[in-house]
Amino acid sequence: MNEIQNTPELRFEGFTEPWEQRKLGELVVIERGGSPRPIDEYITDDTNGLNWVKIGDAPSLGRYISKTSEKIKPEGLSKTRQVHPGDLILSNSMSFGRPYIMAIEGCIHDGWLLIRDEPKSFDPMYLCHMLGTPKMLNQYRMLASGSTVNNLNKELVSNASILMPCKSEQKVIGQFFNHLDDLITLQQRKYERLQHLKQAMLRKMFPKPDEQVPELRFEGFTEPWEQRKVSDIATLRRGLTYSPSDVVSPGQGVRVLRSSNIVEDRFVLRDDDVFVREEAVNIPFSRDGEILITAANGSTRLVGKRAKISGLTGKTVHGGFMLIAATEQPDFLCALMGTEWYRNFLRVGVAGGNGAIGNLDSHALECEKVSIPSNAEQRAIGDFFSNLDYFITLQQRKYERLQHLKQAMLQRMFV
Repeated sequence: MNEIQNTPELRFEGFTEPWEQRKLGELVVIERGGSPRPIDEYITDDTNGLNWVKIGDAPSLGRYISKTSEKIKPEGLSKTRQVHPGDLILSNSMSFGRPYIMAIEGCIHDGWLLIRDEPKSFDPMYLCHMLGTPKMLNQYRMLASGSTVNNLNKELVSNASILMPCKSEQKVIGQFFNHLDDLITLQQRKYERLQHLKQAMLRKMFPKPDEQVPELRFEGFTEPWEQRKVSDIATLRRGLTYSPSDVVSPGQGVRVLRSSNIVEDRFVLRDDDVFVREEAVNIPFSRDGEILITAANGSTRLVGKRAKISGLTGKTVHGGFMLIAATEQPDFLCALMGTEWYRNFLRVGVAGGNGAIGNLDSHALECEKVSIPSNAEQRAIGDFFSNLDYFITLQQRKYERLQHLKQAMLQRMFV
């Protein structure tokens, strides 16, 4: 292997030396966790209990495990693996190859591998990110490919080949990714706070069941809300039915919007989207402001999944969908579909279950009664939630861009 291959594509200024190739097992202690059994007999609420680290205790954001939901009795220590602050643990099954740094004392079950840097060969944050790079994950998968279960084990991880820089370069790389993780965490929390704000406002700005006015209103509106059928304020139509012979190459014909295009109440165009001949589209194209609802699906859990169409005019929708369009105030209708009223309707208005194909009854939805205010108040409420949705989407996209940046840097800053 030449020096060009022994250095990453992107480096911090001042570092020029080639990285050293080693086997991971030559540099760190690797041990598998263990579980006292039956585990239920060792779980305790006693304050003297030992922190019992499960996969669910790993944070969704950040790299440190700082708390556990359960403890085990001290007598279970001999049957498990103790870990200390600064140790790394690597998930070996469910969340394959995810590394974390321990911030507390604890014990790990056999779903974890302990990685202890006793010789202090690594900067801890560098090691944590290096173990989770796409290149390392691919290496784990290749080494595990001959086994019957796609799990990591001590021998497999010990045999993983790594390229490592000097400690000073490790430190700046670790600091860079730690700072990037902090930015990602901050951005994710901004997004989540806006999501929580939206849910709170939906509860306060729409009347509770059997009430005629909401808890919170814009100034100047005092009239009680009226009970109306959904069909009085919106029109419903089903999606397109097409045959395999109507499908054309990607990018040709008309794009068909499907359930997979809906991600957290917004649309995402995908590389594997279906396109059909324009002549096969015998229904009106989708229009901005319409709401696409999953009306039929093999999983009842996905029925009722919805998103507002924006910037996607000239598309069509799959026959398993229903389009609902407001006759006057689309933004108000979109907000209404996010309230408890709609969730209650889904609980009782979706046929199927026990393995049957779920199906949303469009007639039942049309006949469903909802509380609505005057047209002017609808507009004010719709504008509020439309603006809030804009900021939520903005924060979500910033978060996604940071995630993509991190993945790109992991590819370019490690060998």
